[in-house]
Amino acid sequence: MSADKKELIEYLKQFVSETRLQRFDGVIAERTRHITVVLEDVYQEHNASAVLRSCESFGIQDVHFIENRNKYRISTDVDMGASLWLDIHRVSKEVNNTVKCLTDLKAKGYKIVATTPHEKDVNLSDLKVDDKIALVFGTEIDGITDDVRACADEFVKIPMYGFTESFNISVSAALCMYELTTKLRASDIDYKLSEEEMLDIRLKWLKNSIKRCDLIIEDFYKKKSS
Repeated sequence: MSADKKELIEYLKQFVSETRLQRFDGVIAERTRHITVVLEDVYQEHNASAVLRSCESFGIQDVHFIENRNKYRISTDVDMGASLWLDIHRVSKEVNNTVKCLTDLKAKGYKIVATTPHEKDVNLSDLKVDDKIALVFGTEIDGITDDVRACADEFVKIPMYGFTESFNISVSAALCMYELTTKLRASDIDYKLSEEEMLDIRLKWLKNSIKRCDLIIEDFYKKKSS
């Protein structure tokens, strides 16, 4: 399968500028799945979109949307195309989407870290990045649910020095991502994508960059089988 992907990627490259291909190589080299972001029932689309934009900017490839009450929506004015370069996972079809999402992430080796100032938490600067981290943010008003609290392995807070109790969710997410990705890139942890993951993502990015790509791919397989 990898050989077939490589052939297809090479074929599609001819339809993309060399400048864009070089940009792909530079960005994908710093992509990571060591940290992932989970949004539970965020209902304001500009907040969700701002988080996506931050994830893309900090090189975090996967974002998980838990949709118990609120569906994931994008504000294109805020997102600025960030979602094209990310893998977005929507969990919406289970009896309890929160438990399903977090249980699946745990099975993949992620430590569930919930953001809240009201638990037995650690300061953001003290949070270790040795293990893979799934960083969970709750709704704009209520924060994380009891299901997240029950599933969480650790709680983290951002120190506050004013009268305000908490930051806006998109600001909190950006601060957390900056702190953790900076720490990660300064460490000896192998946080980068595997070769197979890079192939999958590079293929996705090429498809998103080429008009009528489905017809071009169809033509590729016709030529390959003839």
